[in-house]
Amino acid sequence: MDEQTAEVSTAPAVRKAMIRLVPLLGLLYLLNYLDRVNVGFAALTMNADLGISSAAYGLGAGLFFVGYFFFEVPSNVILHKVGARIWIARIMVTWGIVASATAFIQGEVSFYIVRVLLGIAEAGFFPGIILYLTYWFPRKQRAKIVALFFLAVPLSSVIGSPVSSLLIKHGDGVLGFDAGWRFMFFAEGVPSILLGVAVFFLLPSKPKDAKWLTPGERTALQSAIDAEDIREVGKEVSTRSALTDPRVLALSAVYFGIIFGLYVLAFFLPQVIKGFQEQFQTNYSIVEIGLITAIPYAVAAVAMVLWARHSDRTGERAGHVAIAAFVGAVAIAAALYLGSPLWVMIAVTLCAVGVFTAIPVFWQLPNAFLTGVGAAAGIGLINSFGNLSGFVGPYLTGWLQGLTGSFRAGMWAVAFFMAMAGAIALTFRGKDKRAIK
Repeated sequence: MDEQTAEVSTAPAVRKAMIRLVPLLGLLYLLNYLDRVNVGFAALTMNADLGISSAAYGLGAGLFFVGYFFFEVPSNVILHKVGARIWIARIMVTWGIVASATAFIQGEVSFYIVRVLLGIAEAGFFPGIILYLTYWFPRKQRAKIVALFFLAVPLSSVIGSPVSSLLIKHGDGVLGFDAGWRFMFFAEGVPSILLGVAVFFLLPSKPKDAKWLTPGERTALQSAIDAEDIREVGKEVSTRSALTDPRVLALSAVYFGIIFGLYVLAFFLPQVIKGFQEQFQTNYSIVEIGLITAIPYAVAAVAMVLWARHSDRTGERAGHVAIAAFVGAVAIAAALYLGSPLWVMIAVTLCAVGVFTAIPVFWQLPNAFLTGVGAAAGIGLINSFGNLSGFVGPYLTGWLQGLTGSFRAGMWAVAFFMAMAGAIALTFRGKDKRAIK
């Protein structure tokens, strides 16, 4: 069966899978990301309530990724062995419990502990979904599919920013909580627990398990993806081979740089906007800060889907990643020299566009040379190392802010690491035609 015939025969199954799976997975990731970064809004009042310094907050925010790092690869390998339905359900229920428990922290130590536990609980979710999507969708459509799934991140800020700020503002005294930020943590963790239970019953692990596909559609889709893996990748590599592949290590560095920008924005943008009061003599309420924070993410969401579709259409990957990373680096550096809140937010928005447009296309690079258990291990390792920047970025930014009294040095760090990501991504361009497209 040639590629064109296979594409026609699998079209009904792919369409059904897109309708059935992508919205559900996007909702799960929206809750996942919100439970991970809502600490950025809690910090507006939590830090003062508990006496947490900027450096301590940055350390606590980043400690999430320490537990995440050590459990990421094992979690992804387990998902490959036991199936997505069971393992994703387990991940969601445990992270929801820990996320809600954040409402009961009493100081720096308990803040650190709960952030580590949240990282352990969430480990494997995102790379597990990236792996899961390779079971269902042909390569020519995957950047678009990942972009649609990844819409959950900017949407979690577009929706979650005002919701989180409203819960903080009006949550004082609700259910006996003595602060609005405590109620916010508790309330935003509960949906993850409930949806985790639902996933156990709703999410088929592979096309052969999908009752909403006809027998012919199951066979056609599974056969087409298996044949594509053999044709494009060849032999499945072992876990050890994937973990020591130089391309995997290089891509880990690329992802580190991109995610550095993502989490500095996520954890510190509300505080940067709050700092406009001193820098530009503005005065924003918590709700207004939430609404302003949502703007860069809304613009980035649209740009991300368009950029991913362009990458799918042209078949080019590495250059798309590099351009997006360079745009983010230049924009955040420019923001440091602009003289009004409007122009600073325009530059921050361009940085967000660079970060978000890079990520869906980036994940097509490891998928080009990894499959099976090797893909589970390799994707897990890339995500583990990449997300270490979620520890380094917030901690470094918080430490520099405490040292200098400004976020300027932290933003320069974002520019550096994103430029580094773009430069390394360019080294993939032209090396191996098959591994890029």
